[in-house]
Amino acid sequence: MNASTKKKIQKKCKIRGYNIKPEALEEILSFVTRFESTQEEDEATDIVLDHLEQESLKSAIIDVEPVQRVVNLLLAADGTEETNDMFASSSSSAIGVIDVFDIPRYKYDPIRRNFYQHPGSLPRLGDPPAKSALYRDRFLLLSQRLSRHQDFSRPAFESELSQFRSCEISPIQSLVGRKGRRWVMGVISQLEDGHFYLEDLSASVEINLTDAKITTGFFLENTIVVAEGEMLAEGIFQIFTCGFPPLEDRDISLQVLAGHDFFGGGTFTKEETIRQVEMEKRAVNDMFVILSDIWLDKEETFGKLEIVLDGFESVDVVPSLFVFMGDFCSEKCSLAFNAYSSLRSQFGKLGQIIAARPRLKENCRFLFIPGPGDAGSTALPRCALPKYLTEELQNYISGAIFSSNPCRVKFYTQEIVFFRQDQLYNMRRSCLLPPSETETVDPFQHLVATITHQSHLCPLPLTKQQPIIWNYDHSLHLYPNPHTIVLGDRSPQKAFKYTGITCFNTGSFSMDSTFVVYRPCSQEVELSSL
Repeated sequence: MNASTKKKIQKKCKIRGYNIKPEALEEILSFVTRFESTQEEDEATDIVLDHLEQESLKSAIIDVEPVQRVVNLLLAADGTEETNDMFASSSSSAIGVIDVFDIPRYKYDPIRRNFYQHPGSLPRLGDPPAKSALYRDRFLLLSQRLSRHQDFSRPAFESELSQFRSCEISPIQSLVGRKGRRWVMGVISQLEDGHFYLEDLSASVEINLTDAKITTGFFLENTIVVAEGEMLAEGIFQIFTCGFPPLEDRDISLQVLAGHDFFGGGTFTKEETIRQVEMEKRAVNDMFVILSDIWLDKEETFGKLEIVLDGFESVDVVPSLFVFMGDFCSEKCSLAFNAYSSLRSQFGKLGQIIAARPRLKENCRFLFIPGPGDAGSTALPRCALPKYLTEELQNYISGAIFSSNPCRVKFYTQEIVFFRQDQLYNMRRSCLLPPSETETVDPFQHLVATITHQSHLCPLPLTKQQPIIWNYDHSLHLYPNPHTIVLGDRSPQKAFKYTGITCFNTGSFSMDSTFVVYRPCSQEVELSSL
């Protein structure tokens, strides 16, 4: 029995990238064999390794000293009930917060038709070729996805039937001198004032969208579209039908990626995935509380926060995670009027309020994501809040997490993306065409359709609407499709399930007193307000 348990422990260590010394292995073995069932032994091993990852290990070789510290800490829970409570609360270790500046960058090779990881580190300030690479990577990402779609793939046998059903994509360069309708894929660009073009990797062509029939979504500069049209004698491509590249099922994308970790949360073996799925199914009580626009410079905000925190302090099972998204100031944060020093003390006051609720302080995790008006650069992705602003809060809540915007969270096998930006307003004012009302008149559904089909959180024009750090544009990609997309937008609260992706908007807590309770186990969204 001990021999098989030893092998399991060694395997789990290797999965996490560690080698373990014999003395350390014996220490873990003596701890996990205190439990009766095999399942409890596995969970005990995972808890020990989770705690070890939080230790400042000097190398990838696990020595006996850190293991002894962790085991002594776990054994300090005196009695079976407390030990069981520890396992019950281990859901917090199932929540992985991923700063998007740490995720790997993958590029698509159109010759070999596979993805490869970009070697080395990425500078924040990119050189001029990085901007063109940004557009090229976006195009190739959607192009390889479209190539697998049955309606746009080239038929294996040329026949009247296959020509009728197939919408084979033609390069824009091949349109010159050809008559008849053709399907093309390209990026909408305004190369001259008032004149719009469609560009792919081969060429560009001026387009006429006046009579185009469009699908759901916001059609903007920089969006990638699939269009059916015909070349006119004037050299303009007259578009009859225009839509976004169709979505691809998440499972199909994962098969193509061949184990690449696009999300940044790590990959699991088949056995690990099965165990994670089982643990996720049992996590029926886990819930996330998500609030956006926490204006700490307004006294009424603290009053409303106390009502929310008191409510969750008194429930039987407290939330696993509180997510506070900016803006954390009612006006754009700047050096004027001592805004930074004032906001620093206001964060400290928030820490005091949380610390006054002992159940929340001990059992919940608190994640802070900056908003578009908070301290820092306006370019996306945004770095975490500066330490100067958050130090006083961390004195009260040592486990508070300050991450980037956007931010990614992994809950067991689920992938959740958080993004604080006023997207709906910006997209509606940047539309080249009025949105189609054939399928829906709800602007939020048009927003969701746009970002999911573009596989990008912010497909707005870089120069006119939203600057993006060129070398980190990949951190805004939504590929493969995540399980959940959480948007912090000042537009009204909405929840919408689109092609299997749970999407919702939290609304503005300071303006509308709205927030969201999300249960990841069932992907249930509760739109709440005071």
